[in-house]
Formats: sequence, C-alpha cells, structure tokens
Amino acid sequence: MASEKHDQDAITAPHGVTISSTETGDNMKADAVMLHNAKNATDKEHKMTLWQGLKLYPKAVAWSVLISTCIAMEGYDVCLLSNFYAFPQFNRKYGELLADGTYQVPAPWQAGLSNGVNVGEIIGLLLNGWVSERIGYRYTVMASLTLIIGFTAIFFTAPNVQVLLVAEILCGIPWGVFQTLSISYAAEVCPVALRGYLTTYVNFCWGLGQAIGLGVIKSMLGREDEWAYRIPYALQWMWPVPLLIGIFFAPESPWWLVRKGRLADAKNSLLRLTSLDRETDFNADETVAMMVHTNALEKSVSEGATYLDCFRGTDLRRTEIVCMVWAIQNLSGNSFSNYSTYFLQQAGLSTDKSYDFAIGQYGINMAGVLGAWFLMTMGIGRRSLYLVGLCALFVMLLIMGFLGLVPDSHKDAASLATGSFMLGWAVCYQLSVGTVCYSLVAELSTRRLQIKTVVLGRAMYIVVNIICSVLTPYMLNPGAWDWGNFAGFFWAGSCGLCVIYVYFRVPEPAGRTFAELDILFERKVSARKFASTKVDAFDEAVGHDDLPEDEEKANVVHTEETK
Repeated sequence: MASEKHDQDAITAPHGVTISSTETGDNMKADAVMLHNAKNATDKEHKMTLWQGLKLYPKAVAWSVLISTCIAMEGYDVCLLSNFYAFPQFNRKYGELLADGTYQVPAPWQAGLSNGVNVGEIIGLLLNGWVSERIGYRYTVMASLTLIIGFTAIFFTAPNVQVLLVAEILCGIPWGVFQTLSISYAAEVCPVALRGYLTTYVNFCWGLGQAIGLGVIKSMLGREDEWAYRIPYALQWMWPVPLLIGIFFAPESPWWLVRKGRLADAKNSLLRLTSLDRETDFNADETVAMMVHTNALEKSVSEGATYLDCFRGTDLRRTEIVCMVWAIQNLSGNSFSNYSTYFLQQAGLSTDKSYDFAIGQYGINMAGVLGAWFLMTMGIGRRSLYLVGLCALFVMLLIMGFLGLVPDSHKDAASLATGSFMLGWAVCYQLSVGTVCYSLVAELSTRRLQIKTVVLGRAMYIVVNIICSVLTPYMLNPGAWDWGNFAGFFWAGSCGLCVIYVYFRVPEPAGRTFAELDILFERKVSARKFASTKVDAFDEAVGHDDLPEDEEKANVVHTEETK
C-alpha cells in the first residue's frame, strides 16, 4: 500500500490527492481500517433482507413506532376542529347568534382557526430545523410533548374564540416539530431494508388519530351540554404523558451523534437499537464507520448545515424534489377528495351514516399503509409506486369530472358513483402518494441537512394546503362557483402536471445507502437512471476531519488499498 512507502518525500493517492510522508504511517492505516469497516457495513446493508432487518433491529422498530405515534395527536385534533363546527353546543359557546335564532362560528373565524394551526406548524417546523440539530432528537420531542400538556389546558378552558385561536397556534408549534422529526428519526435508526416501512408508518399514525377523533366525536352526538366538546379536548391529555415517559428512555439517533463527533455514544446508541444476530454478522464499529464516511462525503460536497445550504449546489435539487413530493399530496386532488362525505349526503345519506363513511375513509388511510408495505415487499420501488399511483388518481379525477355531465334525472346515481370513485381514489392515494411520500422525503435529503430539508418540504405542503383549502370551497359551494363534479377536471389537470414532474424529476432511492444517494446527486444522474446506475460510495476522495482529535484523519485511501 502507498501508506507503507515511508522513504518517499511525498505520495500520490488515488484521485490525485498528494500525501506528505508525515501524514502516512499509523494515521493512514487507521484510515484504511475505517474505510474497510465502512464498506463492510455497506455491503451487509445491501444484502440484508426485511426479515433479517426485523431480527437485528427490533428495538429500533419499537422506538421509531413510539416517536411516530406523536403524529396521531395532530390527526386527532384536526379531526376535532372540523367536526366541532356542526356541534350546536360548540357554536353556542364560540359562535354568534344568527337571525334565525341559531348560533354559528363566523366563516372568518372558521378560516382563522383552521389556518391558525398551519401558522403554528410553520413556526414549529422552522424551530425544529434549528433546535433538534443542537440538542438532539430526543430532547426536542420531549420538550414538545411538555408544551402540548400545557397548551391543551388552553383548549379545555378557552372562554372565547380568540383564546381558542391562540391554543390552535400554540399547539401547532409542537405538531410542526413532530411532523418532520418523527420521519427523520425513523430514517436514521434503521437499515436500508426497513427504511421505507418505518418512514411510511407516519401516515398510518395520521389515520389512527383521525379515526379515534371521529369515533370520539360520534360518541358525543347525543350530549347537549358543554362537555360534548370539552371531553374530546380533555382526551388530548391521554397522548403526551405516556409518550413522554417512553421517549425519555429512547436512544438518540446515531447519525446525529456522529455529526457531533460523539462516536462512542453513537456506537452505544446502535447497540441499544439492535439485538445481535449472527445471521447478519452485525458489527457496530463498522456501521459507525459507514456513518462517518457518509458524513464526510456530504461535507465534501455541501458548504454547511444551514437553511441557506439547502439551496446550494446539489442540495438545491434535493430540496426542490422534497418540496414538490410533499406539495403533490395536495396538488393531486386530496383537497377535492375530502368532500366525499358531502357528495354522499347529497345522495340522501343521513348525517350518522356520513360519519360512518368518514370513519371508513380514515380506516382506508391505515389499511393503505399496510397495502403500500406489501407492494414494497414485492420489490416495487418508491418512484414506481408514486408515479403509477398518480396516473390512477388522474384517471379517477377525470371520471368524476365527466360524471358532472349526467342529466339531472340521474343525479342521485351520479352522486353515489362520485362517492364510490372518491372511495377508490382514497384507496389508490393511500397505496401510493399518501404513504410513499414520507419515505421519499426522508431518503432524498442529505443526512447533514435532513431535518432542514424535510422542514422546508413540509412548509411547502402547508402553504399549498392553505391555497387549496381556500379554492376548494369556492369550487363546490352552490353560492360561489358551484362547479360540483366539474372540479374534477381542474384537479385532473393539476394531477396530470404532477405526473409529468414526477416522471422527469423524482428519482428511485430504494435499496440505496445514503452515501450512494449523495454520489448520484453529486454526479447529476437523471432521475430516470437512478435505479440502473452503478455507483461505488468508496470510490470517492473525501476527508474525515470530523473525527475526534485522537482519531483525526486528513486523507482517504481508495478501496483497493484496504484489501
């Protein structure tokens, strides 16, 4: 090896890196060992099957599921707010007296309460990108859960709609933290074989929270007192305390520890996340070495770890894709599908039955995640699922639009057909776009900018969601544009543009380590060629200057030199 030629004044390493004789010897040998270990860990991840990953990382699965369950809290509250507007008791407390003697929360305040959550979430998203990289994932989640406990008291005791708005904004802050941090933690504590499953579990939690919330709402329909809305608000306290206790004992993300140079702590965290399995020949030192190599590789192509760095160099492309992948959830017609209950009511279904339908739709959200897992197990890639799913959504939206041409004499049948297609739309959406999105946004960003890139993507989702939430009521309201089914044509056009974007811009991350994805982006490989392009993450010259001083490395040894 070149490191053994001490009699030379200078040595030229691969890729034209010049190494002085003072930098050879022990440092070069240690560097070679580190790269050798990193390559071994990468090879083992590529060969690891789903079952082997579950046997090796059962603790990581459990901790990831626990932290992702924080998302259920947001799904629960969002479900409460939209349904409370139909509660006479809620309207008497927070609404205004109308000419007909009934009470109603004014439309501006309805919009304010709904968008107050979005404002709080954007604040929480931006804070999370800064706080979590400084104090770690665990402490950030625990602090957010503590805030939720206090903010829920504002919901429970709110004397007027103004205070209720304050509660929505304040609770939105920790919810914004949960939205991105749960995905990042899931991506960083598990191997490639499990990454797609644990990141998409977040979508299951959304459906779980909404289904529980709707069940609570339905159980309160018969109450005539203020507890009809106070009890559902009080039940929000059932979430944070057990989650806080559990997360207190959770291990920190080993990737975060590596970024902080705490390699011994990263190894201990890995050991807490795994159960030693001879079949996979797991070695914690090798896995830490892989993380160090990936971090060094990212530092060599990224200027830093600030929000501004998300828009520099190769990270600009990655930020754009993450933002669009999340925005497409709304642009593909999700806003339109949320009115499925409305169409069924127009077909003559009772309010009680419409609630049953809504619960079924939230059940589809959870079942769709399991279905997406099955499709991924069959070897279907994230890009393929996302693209084919969008195509199916496009066709269904077109059909719903054409149903608006049905004569008035058959309107009842057309409404039922629309509701049925919306149910089918929800199935396709959850099998593809709704679920796979979470895996894509977690995998396509660099580890150093993971939180910040996901934050920007979720912020884009919220902005698009606000726009769609304003447009959709105008499209469907008989007192406004009154498009009815013809709104399907609008969303079909939007969805069609999304299909074109995904085909040309969204790559396939399945089966790739984070280091390999870094290199593919650096080399500007076309999104359509990501899956077929062969790449060696160890055929790159990078520095490992983030190691502790006693292990500091200044040079890289090519893979062949480690053999």
